[in-house]
Amino acid sequence: MAGGRSERGSGRPARAASAVVPFPRGAVDDRLDLARFVPSGRSLAAAAAIVAAAGLSYWGMVSTSVFAVEKIEVRGAPPAVQRQVEAISGDLVGSSLLRVDTEELAGRVRALPAVAGVAIDRAFPHSLVVKVAAERAVAVARRGSSSYLVTGSAKVVREVQPGAHRKLPRLWIPRGVTVSVGGRLPPAYDPATRALATAREVGFRRPMKGVRSQGDELVLVLRRGPEIRLGAATDYALKLTVAREVLGRIGSGRAYVDVSVPERPVAGW
Repeated sequence: MAGGRSERGSGRPARAASAVVPFPRGAVDDRLDLARFVPSGRSLAAAAAIVAAAGLSYWGMVSTSVFAVEKIEVRGAPPAVQRQVEAISGDLVGSSLLRVDTEELAGRVRALPAVAGVAIDRAFPHSLVVKVAAERAVAVARRGSSSYLVTGSAKVVREVQPGAHRKLPRLWIPRGVTVSVGGRLPPAYDPATRALATAREVGFRRPMKGVRSQGDELVLVLRRGPEIRLGAATDYALKLTVAREVLGRIGSGRAYVDVSVPERPVAGW
């Protein structure tokens, strides 16, 4: 072109075109900020040392006598049951509280016939607390010359002397029926034991001599006063509550109180 020269025409090599591409500042700042949260090598080493020290400390407490069991404390159990619990847990004395398998011990205690429930706590530094809910006997089952305490679920708790626990009503078991401690009476006795347990729950305090079955009907025999005819094995709580109220009104001068139909109780001679 007139009046000018191109770089090509001048014989000099052409320069490469270049441009500056700005990097987003926010991304750089974010990466720099994240770097603050990455632990340093010194921090990681310190954390590892703390974990190792904690592990050594725990191992030391477990393997030494720092928390050795010195006492088995049994709560909530009558003396006979307390002695049984102490006997089966005595092998733990001297062991570390941290090593005690509480579930395994609870299973052993729960297997005792006289125990209904159990809870175990570690009482640092040297005690193991065994909280026991004992089975409550509602009657004495008599079979020949043998006597057994039984619960409201017909469970046989333990054998007793024939004349023991005179305040409890008697259930008479035929000689041919097998009765074993830790087992249960035959199902035919379930209504009787349930009725006796319910009587205690609703506050029926009249002393009882025993329980008699008349066909499918159940009769509670009091030591003094009328017998209580409960009828079929249903609604024991309602029937016994009605019987308690009726006895409070009529006294003991009747032969029976029939609450088999609790809405229409009958007292007869």
